Amino acid sequence: MNPVVSIIMGSTSDLPVMEAAAKFLNDLQIPFEINALSAHRTPEKVEAFAKGAYARGIKVIIAAAGMAAHLPGVIASMTTLPVIGVPIKASLDGLDALLAIVQMPPGIPVATVGIDGAQNAAILAAEMLALSDEKVRQRMVQFKEDLKKKIVKANEELAAVKFEFKVD
Repeated sequence: MNPVVSIIMGSTSDLPVMEAAAKFLNDLQIPFEINALSAHRTPEKVEAFAKGAYARGIKVIIAAAGMAAHLPGVIASMTTLPVIGVPIKASLDGLDALLAIVQMPPGIPVATVGIDGAQNAAILAAEMLALSDEKVRQRMVQFKEDLKKKIVKANEELAAVKFEFKVD
């Protein structure tokens, strides 16, 4: 089994957030890898990773970083693969990371999810893969159906909640 999604973090301190992406990909049976690379501390390793990802069979990269958050953009500058950035709430409530990732120059896009939005990054990666993988597409269809069922169930539970002035 070879990975088709690569989850990259600026440091292992991002793992508690990025576990949500790993769990989602695992649940959808999408092979992935997880590594820590730093745009500032190991730039040569970031370059080797980004330039070699396509040849290794990677189809989507999820890159998480906090603070200056250059990692997703640096990776995007060195590959034609789609890069999904996850801003990590490390300082300034994550706004610094969000702005660093979302404000890329023309020609170097990074799809960006919300602060600490690792699960949404994995969902977006799965949706990209589903364009050419029918098994992943079917799993995504089921995932979306399950989301609907959760809301129906939530409303059923809310209907049972009683308050003196709640109108049914």
